[in-house]
Formats: sequence, structure tokens, C-alpha cells
Amino acid sequence: MIKEFQLRLLPEQTENEHVLKEIVQRETGEAPVAVRVLKRSIDARQRTVYVNVTLRAFINEFPPENEYQTIEYKDVSGGKPVIVVGAGPAGLFAALRLIELGLKPVVIERGKNVRDRKRDIAKISVEHLVNPESNYCFGEGGAGAYSDGKLYTRSKKRGSVDRILHILCQFGATPAILQDVHPHIGTDKLPRIIENIRNQIIECGGEVHFETCMQSLIIRNREVCGIVTADSKEFMGPVILATGHSARDVYRYLAAENIDMEAKAIAVGVRVEHPQTLIDQIRYHRKEGRGAFLPAAEYSFTAQSAGRGVYSFCMCPGGFIVPSASATEQVVVNGMSPSHRGSQWANAGMVVEVSPEDFFNGQLTIDNGQLIQNSQSLIFNPKSKIQNPKLAVLDFQEELERLAWINGGMRQTAPAQRMADFVQQRNSSGLPESSYVPGLLASPLHFWLPEFITSRLRDGFRQFDKVSRGFLTNEAVLTGVETRTSSPVRILRDRETLQHVTLKNLYPCGEGAGYAGGIVSSAIDGENCAERVVFT
Repeated sequence: MIKEFQLRLLPEQTENEHVLKEIVQRETGEAPVAVRVLKRSIDARQRTVYVNVTLRAFINEFPPENEYQTIEYKDVSGGKPVIVVGAGPAGLFAALRLIELGLKPVVIERGKNVRDRKRDIAKISVEHLVNPESNYCFGEGGAGAYSDGKLYTRSKKRGSVDRILHILCQFGATPAILQDVHPHIGTDKLPRIIENIRNQIIECGGEVHFETCMQSLIIRNREVCGIVTADSKEFMGPVILATGHSARDVYRYLAAENIDMEAKAIAVGVRVEHPQTLIDQIRYHRKEGRGAFLPAAEYSFTAQSAGRGVYSFCMCPGGFIVPSASATEQVVVNGMSPSHRGSQWANAGMVVEVSPEDFFNGQLTIDNGQLIQNSQSLIFNPKSKIQNPKLAVLDFQEELERLAWINGGMRQTAPAQRMADFVQQRNSSGLPESSYVPGLLASPLHFWLPEFITSRLRDGFRQFDKVSRGFLTNEAVLTGVETRTSSPVRILRDRETLQHVTLKNLYPCGEGAGYAGGIVSSAIDGENCAERVVFT
């Protein structure tokens, strides 16, 4: 017999299997053979912190060996080839789904495999050298491989989130991701899972080509027949385009070829870093912080300021800030956490909404190569002058990254300012210790970032401090800039077939195409595109 229970427990009770079995025995009168936690979430709204648990009890029978479902992948070496451009979550899960459906995936990845990529990532922090083809954004596993591995998503209508989590477990993720409301793998464990997925693709007869960059599409009579790579190789077949949100050369190629796409809203701002102990104290409402049985505390904030959303993004408890530039002469910051979330810092993006309409209604305009904002001129590189409205948000995003590079000392040093100093619009004479390895340079972010962003961040921080007293503090440091929250363009596709609106056999896919945000939603979109290749 199997029974399920909804329990509200103290943190220490959830960690004790004997206690859980005793609870079941009191409820049923029988001792369970085993218990499994199906879901758990922390309720820290009151002084006493509780854990809500969905518990499954096995009475007079044993539980199945695996806590997750598995899929059998068969040989497809003789199947019809489908080109998958990009080996991020959208591309990898598209490839796995193609194998399930009997097609042969041919994965084209501009970057290196996930292990070799790690050396290039280290050079960014140590030598301040950015390899444009191998960095935190480009390479096997995509932007999520070395920048956290969060699996939480609000996009639950497009496909099964649980299916994606079960597949990740099959390839090596801990079954704990099936239990947690905010599941997380960790940058220390995700590379091995990615390698296992790649090995499965190859074992089934698929192909994976690293350091192979798509240069153009092969188009005949408004139908995509394949791609040409930078070394002039041709790969023929329908194309799933899953290049990620930082493939700006792809966007510019599509714009130059008049392939239908549009500018898309993004959010930009800074990354804020607090001591994790302070966040624990604030969120758990107690001086001792999280204690022995609670995880590093998280937060999620949203506010409205002068008609725009201001919100936290990609919160990393017990994590690190990392340099995420994908080209020279730019500084971009992001956050990550290892699986144990054990660092002394907590960080999150703090961002303000930017809309394409901002560039066409007088809020932001271009005049003689300068970006004009509320009649206030900002430094704008004439070479980066916005020429194509479809790329307006991309060009603005890129310009902020260039300004961060200049104000960070023209290295991967990040410009930074203490949080309270930023709100009070004063310079920081010194900076606290930070997890950002390339180093910080004190900089007046309040002065050189656009006022329509800084004014709303200041307001947002004040609002966040009202609900979490102590959040607005000079113990926290802001680093600039956080710009890669999502794709700055959307490659237009048909809602039903997921094919491009005017090009047959082109399937814009995942976060880079403007249809997902994060590992799980990108994986779902990858699976959906693979299915449309087969059934359209």
C-alpha cells in the first residue's frame, strides 16, 4: 500500500527518516517499509520556520529502485539528419528528443566541449582574456553550464517540467531536484551531466561537432536546406536554431539577410552581493541565521517604479559573481552557485525593464552617433550607432557592456559601488570583499549608467528594504553590468508549427530565439521543436 501525506514540519524533523516514519505510523497504525519526500518547500514568513513536505509512504511493499523514470534511446545512425545549431539545453534536449523519434541529430557547437571550455573560462578571471568562441556563454552546455544550473521555471504550459527533471536524473542529476520547489544542480555537477548527454547522442549514432561555427543558412526557394560553417563545410537537413541569447553575430546575419525577427524587451541593471549570513538573518528572521538544518536563504523581489518593473533575477545563495563577457572590450556579470551553496556570499541580478518602444517614442534615441536619454547625452560609440530597429535593444545592451569595460579599467575588472552609496548618489571610497575573482574597481554607477535605470533601481532598493529590513546596506556591493537577462531579439516563428514565419524547415528555438528563459524552459522548447520537425 502506498499513501501520501501533506506535512508541516520543523526543519530538523525533515532530515530525520526515523521521525518521518514515526509520523506515518501514528497516522496509519502501521510502520512503513520506506518513505520518500516528493516535494518540499520552506515557509519562512513567520518567526518559526517550517518546511512543507509531500511525503510518500510505502507500507508492506518496497519502493521502486529509481526515483525517476528513464527513457530508452535507440540507434538512429541511419535516420534522417536534422541540424541542431547550439549545444545548450535547447539544442541538447532537441537532440535527445530527435533520437527518441528516430531522427539523427547533427549538433553544431561553436565553442569547446564542456571540460576544455573550463580552461578558457579560468583565463577570463586570471588573465582577463576573453575567448570569443569559448566563455561563460559559448560552449557545450550553453550559458547555464558554468553559471549555476537553476531548474526553476514558471513556464509550465508548454510542456512537462517533470519530464525534463527526470531526464536530467537519468543522466546523473541527484533525485533531490524532483523534490525541491526551486531545484538546482550546481556548476560543479552539471558538466558531468552534459557530458553524459553528449555521449548518449554519439552512442545512438548522432553527431556532435565542436569548434564549428555556423556562418550562414542554405536557403532555396524560401526553404532552409542546411547550413554553411565558418570553415566552408556544409551540413544538410532541417535546422533547429538554438544558438543562445549571446550569439549576436547570428542576429546580425539574420538582420542583414532580412530574415523576419523583431526587437524584444529585456531587463538590465547590476548584480548585488551581500554576505550570505546577513541574507540568512533577514530571510529567516533570527540572529543565528539558518542554523544546521536550513539551506542558504534565497530571496525574490519585485516592484514597480515609474511604470516599469524592477526585480531580482537569478538569485544565487552561497554563490559567486562571474565574468560573462563573450567578446573583448565588454564587461558583463552573472551569478552562479555550486551544489552545496557554501560560499560566504549571496548575489542576484537587480534589473529594470527595457522595451523596444523606448527607442522609438523619445525615451531613447540616436542623434549623430550619440545615445540621447531624456535630453541627456551618454557616451555612445559611433561605430555602434543603431542602424537597424530590429537590433536597437541589442545595440543598447552592447553599449552598456562597453561602458562597464571602460569604467572597470578596460579589463575584466568590474565597476562597483556600495549599495547605500549608490542610493544616496555618492562615491564609494572603498569596497567590501567580493566573490568576483577578476576584481572590483570603485566606480560611480549612479553617474554613468542611464538615469532611467539608476533612478528605478534606487527606488526598488528602498522598496525591497521595507519588506526585508537590512537589505539596503553598505555591506552590499553592486557590480556592473547585468545585461544578459534574455535575448534582445525574437526570431519570428509560427505558433503551431514552430517553423520560421517565412522560411520552411527553420525552427528558431530556445532562449536565443526569444522563446524561453533558463535551462528547463529552453529544454522544453527544444523538445517541442524536435517534435515539430517530425510531425509537421
